[in-house]
Amino acid sequence: MTGLSWASLSTPVGQVSVGCSQSGVARVRYGRPADPTTGERRADPRSAAARFAAAARAELVEYFRGERQAFDVPVDWAAADGSRRQVLTVLAETVGYGETISYGALARRAGLPADYGSARTVGAIMAANPLPVIVPCHRVLASDGLGGYSGGEGVEVKRWLLILEGSHPPTLGWDARGLAGQASRSG
Repeated sequence: MTGLSWASLSTPVGQVSVGCSQSGVARVRYGRPADPTTGERRADPRSAAARFAAAARAELVEYFRGERQAFDVPVDWAAADGSRRQVLTVLAETVGYGETISYGALARRAGLPADYGSARTVGAIMAANPLPVIVPCHRVLASDGLGGYSGGEGVEVKRWLLILEGSHPPTLGWDARGLAGQASRSG
């Protein structure tokens, strides 16, 4: 994707970067912004993309402080098509803050074929979600537990986000400041 304007913020689960196009948020990634040598050029700092990046950063700061439950910044769905876009859109529009849904239930809600593989298809879509947090793949759970999470420190980030949103009770020693202490202890 070209022409993205990037903004970053420090969060309790590590650095988060958001890349915006002229249409809205196009990428959210854990860690540093995109490397300009990868072909993702920076947008003009006076562009709509830069304004969207600043707005998305501000909304993410509010979210991680527990002050925001929904994102208002527009999403650029250009990177998602077909069933991927369908599933991510249904997730974003129907599973709110503090709610969770199983992979299978999301597959049914999104109208995927009713077979064993539909939950796995949703799992693969969640793992490749280009917009974590804003399109809340952390709210999609396995039928027998949390399931996986490919962002940041993995499933512990998912657990932290669910605790922040109140859909899961805090674990013993849960720290609202995040995973930084855990990362240094496990290293």
